[in-house]
Amino acid sequence: MRSPLPALLPVAIAAAFACGTASAADWMQFGYDAAHTGVNPAETLISPSNVASLVTKYSVAMAATVDSAPVYLSNVSTPAGTKNLLFAVSGDGRLMAIDAATGTEVWHATMSGNGHTTTASPAIDPGRQYVYAYGNDGKAHKFQVGDGTEITSGGWPQTITTKPNVEKGAGGFTIANSGGVNWLYVASDGYIGDGGDYQGHLTTINLASGAQVVFNTLCSNMATHFGNGTCASRRSAIWGRGGATYDAATDRVYIATGNGQYNASTGGLNWGDSTLALAPDGTGAGAGMPRDSYTPANFQQLEDSDTDLGSISLVIMKAPAGSTVPHLGMQTGKDSKLRLINLDNMSGAGGPAHVGGELQLLDVPRGQNGMSQQPATWVDGNGTSWLFVGNYSGISALTLGLNGSNVPQLTAAWQNTISATSPIVANGILYVISACSGGNCVVAYDPVHGNVLWTSAHVAPPHWQSPIIVNGVIYVMDNAGKLSAFGLDQLPDEIFGNGFDS
Repeated sequence: MRSPLPALLPVAIAAAFACGTASAADWMQFGYDAAHTGVNPAETLISPSNVASLVTKYSVAMAATVDSAPVYLSNVSTPAGTKNLLFAVSGDGRLMAIDAATGTEVWHATMSGNGHTTTASPAIDPGRQYVYAYGNDGKAHKFQVGDGTEITSGGWPQTITTKPNVEKGAGGFTIANSGGVNWLYVASDGYIGDGGDYQGHLTTINLASGAQVVFNTLCSNMATHFGNGTCASRRSAIWGRGGATYDAATDRVYIATGNGQYNASTGGLNWGDSTLALAPDGTGAGAGMPRDSYTPANFQQLEDSDTDLGSISLVIMKAPAGSTVPHLGMQTGKDSKLRLINLDNMSGAGGPAHVGGELQLLDVPRGQNGMSQQPATWVDGNGTSWLFVGNYSGISALTLGLNGSNVPQLTAAWQNTISATSPIVANGILYVISACSGGNCVVAYDPVHGNVLWTSAHVAPPHWQSPIIVNGVIYVMDNAGKLSAFGLDQLPDEIFGNGFDS
């Protein structure tokens, strides 16, 4: 028998309890959405007024270590009943469905092969029936969410690389809807050390038909998965934690590359250290051209110094009212420079294969040690767009405004010197995994002023892991192979536990 709800239970929790399944929310891909904003707009249970009362719900050992962020699906029918499930892929290719209430594994699937390791996050289709994950066999796999049954018809599993020993699925799987079709985007990179004959590419899969399109960032006139020696150029990759970024406003998908030769502005077909725009179906403009592109003027310096432009995925930002540029992207990389880009004219030259042309170029305020964590972007209650950039040197918070010509520009707002992973935002709170007294913790900040609102119990040092927050609970996986959950002490079982029953 459940205890009566406490008299002082927050109104939001009581409302969620009363509404049953309608109150359940999901976190279905890296960064919450196809733009990888890092913002969960459905979260209302944890607020600035009660975040300080968060407690550890559990901290348990997983069957394998996950070096990425999980995804979450509520109210899943499983053989053991209706459960809220977390899904995550371990480095050795074990896809785990985990009971969010207890941290125990409900089912798993092993996607082994001759690849070394993966750091890709899975994604859940909008129909809530399937979870898609990268395997160390170089393929994207499709599983039923409730029991882990693998779909092996209709082209599945889908080939992502024919060279899994030197290429791997990179960052998060992205799912976007355009033209009434759900598209799955899987980006590829190499392994640490930049060794071997690899070429970064985007594989786009039509989830209705199973048909796929490949766009290669080197030898881009060849739309196929390369074998060894197929392309004379090598070592371009799409490294960003978010993988591909989809922007609904421009109806384009964007990928950012690091390293690799760039020669497109002189008639070539190599796109190292560039941000490329493609159609939602993954096609370019023909003859190896993307729909548009941005390449820094110092691309050769970036290549020579291994200072990848594409160490993060493109960030989509909301332009301020009155802006002369309606559609904005921000690209940063290992050189710790922030570049504002006009997504309607990325180089300012009216098409792809030009260099330079960014609207603004400025240093990350806390930019030492490079950039590898995915920034978050958030619009506050006053309509101001914020950018939160975390790395091993600290957090940089910037706001987006207009210069005297009504062209967007970023301005530093606050910063700290505490290391941070990819940040997320929910209900007016900024969350990161950070260094804390005696170790590492999940830390909640006031996003406007940078004040600490809450610090969790210790977690192990992170690598590419980052937290998610959904239905009043923060979930985080760490390098010690543990899953920790933090929630309100008064959070009812109906919200935290197995499904949202009335």
